[in-house]
Amino acid sequence: MNNGSKSFLVVVGVLVVCVLFFVGSYNSLVSKQAAVEQQYSNIDTQLQRRSDLIPNLVNTVKGYTDHENEVFTEVTEAREKMMEANTVAEKSEADAEVSGALNKLIAIAESYPELKSDKVYVSLMDELAGTENRISYAREEYNAAVTTYNKAIRTFPGALFANMFGFEKSELFEAKESAKDVPEVSF
Repeated sequence: MNNGSKSFLVVVGVLVVCVLFFVGSYNSLVSKQAAVEQQYSNIDTQLQRRSDLIPNLVNTVKGYTDHENEVFTEVTEAREKMMEANTVAEKSEADAEVSGALNKLIAIAESYPELKSDKVYVSLMDELAGTENRISYAREEYNAAVTTYNKAIRTFPGALFANMFGFEKSELFEAKESAKDVPEVSF
């Protein structure tokens, strides 16, 4: 083998390694972005599940109370806002509103011993508690996927490909400050 052939093989080898590196890096970013989208879908599924439970819960509580229309309206409006939310920020804000409104509804229900012993109410509360746990877990998984993806597009070599192919930073699903406050309910 002459020197020209050896040089050619070395150049081809280097090009193959570069192409494999390029393809591997790009595919890694696509996989991380797909994981973010999948985890976001999981949050959406659990938020929808909770939204589906809300009308039954409101109607059950309404059956035992007559003067809590303001809270029923607040829960219904928060649910509607959740159903209309499209972005991560909108869903995060709407989620906080739904949680606050549900906390008020649950606080009202605590004042009615007959309601707390109603089988339908107890069943709905169990489902709601399970759904809230699923939402929390889905948020954690989503935020972990977003963190991994965001790190990948901001570090070398991912940053090169992110800029080249339009990979953009994803938003974390964060609880709003108001969601951490305990609702004040007065009778």
